Amino acid sequence: MLSEDSLRTIQSGSEADLTKVLEAFNSENAQTFSFPNVTTDFKQNCVQTITGRLKGALSSKCQILCLQALRIYSREKERMEVLTSDDTLELLVKLSGLQYYAEEEGEGVTIQDGDQDVMVESQKCLCNLIFNSIVAQRYCSEKGCIVGLVQRLKTYGDPDLNYEIKFFDMRMLFLLTALPTCIQTRPKIRYELHGFTYLMEVLDLTLRAAEEKRTGLGDQDVDLCSEILKILFNLTVAVEKKSADEEEEAHFMRLVSVLRDLLMCTTISKDKQEELHSHTVNLLINIPVDFYEELLTPLNESDVRGVENKDVEYDGKNMEAIIVLIEFLSKRLDRPSKSLKESLTPILHCLCEACRHNRSIRKFCRTKILPPLREEVKRLPEEGDSLRNRLCKQLTSPVTEVKDLVAHFMFVLCKENVNRMVKYTGYGNCAGLLAQFGLLKLDQGNPKGDYSSDSEDTDTEEYSELKDQINPVTGRWEESKPDPMEGMSEEQKEHEAMKLVDAMDKLHRQGLIQPSRIGPDGRPEPVSHILELAESGGATAAKETDSD
Repeated sequence: MLSEDSLRTIQSGSEADLTKVLEAFNSENAQTFSFPNVTTDFKQNCVQTITGRLKGALSSKCQILCLQALRIYSREKERMEVLTSDDTLELLVKLSGLQYYAEEEGEGVTIQDGDQDVMVESQKCLCNLIFNSIVAQRYCSEKGCIVGLVQRLKTYGDPDLNYEIKFFDMRMLFLLTALPTCIQTRPKIRYELHGFTYLMEVLDLTLRAAEEKRTGLGDQDVDLCSEILKILFNLTVAVEKKSADEEEEAHFMRLVSVLRDLLMCTTISKDKQEELHSHTVNLLINIPVDFYEELLTPLNESDVRGVENKDVEYDGKNMEAIIVLIEFLSKRLDRPSKSLKESLTPILHCLCEACRHNRSIRKFCRTKILPPLREEVKRLPEEGDSLRNRLCKQLTSPVTEVKDLVAHFMFVLCKENVNRMVKYTGYGNCAGLLAQFGLLKLDQGNPKGDYSSDSEDTDTEEYSELKDQINPVTGRWEESKPDPMEGMSEEQKEHEAMKLVDAMDKLHRQGLIQPSRIGPDGRPEPVSHILELAESGGATAAKETDSD
């Protein structure tokens, strides 16, 4: 740790002595994240001494060592006030090359140049301070740092600009658009500073550079694109999905076109490709649904690149991007995840909205996910390795958000047709969705999506032969079974029926089931006694409760 003697050396010692002291401190505390044994006054004295020396004439090496020491101190979430004075923040913004100067005549900014390694170390300090301190967030939002960040986007085509400067610029911009204190910066960046346009241009520039090299996006390229996609997500998170002016429409059309290119591009690392697809899917969720059409291109204007399945044409359009999204869903279904919700809900939501509002996408997805049933009807819908089977497994997932989104997605693929949904999933698997929508009467409901009137429902010969023996509850073909009441007298049948009623009534009184009947709104409504089910014509349904 620094001592009083060390502080005197930092304050007035030679560069050689300064280097020796700071190298020892930085090495000793490389993995230190708090200083419980250091008083607030002493920590403040350390910070002031280091920043005081930084203001003087130092070599780049000494500047970097000073900034590394400040970065170590900035990791501690407590006592941030010792690092967030206007004087310290102004110095860090200046050393980051982000200081904003308004020109007296006309509009413009001058961004200070400097040693790029020094700039990177200063950016790292600012990232920590912005993350941990509301004071730093407000300062960087209000004192020109935001302007400097957006203006520097214009220089990203310069091959001499260090990648790390770009990355930490974007990390700072992400924090300044994500943290609750900085919400007001979103419209400023998007509209006043035109950051939306500049960020898209950087994505496009990165993609074009990779195409020219013909090597695919490198890991650094993916990391930079991912940060930009996260910023664009923040800038579009509150966008009105239904209306947009002409300028916004042009922006969204351009953005979705760029997102399509990101879905189609290759990356050197396969893991990085999935990361890129994940951020792309997250951003697509924020896009107004009218612009999903931009994911498709006329086949004759597009080059089919690297897709194993060359059958990408549907309705005269190129479905490569949709194939990528379906494959992304398939990978997420295959891979066990600690957080099923975070893993599956974005792609399910994205595909659900795309299919609900774009006829071509829905029809194509249906051919891939719900193809005509054949011999597989002899198995339960959730048994097997097809996409349909794996989605049906999630219909009984304990994660409510996943279960509901899968049900909604498959319902949309069925054009919100109840009978078709039961056909592909079994009544037992989709009963929760039908109850939620008030569709337990098996009527057609009121579809909310943009669906055509044609049925698209052609049964295969195999399905038609087995259709009459399919159990609608399980969704599986079952061999005919003998009637258990065959040969019984009417009195015996009535006796067996009353035994069943008594058993159900006992379970009801024990709180294990809640007998219900289907009400006028198509939703289950509880009954007070089991005999009420007989009075309503035998339309019975038992709703289970948690008995564990």
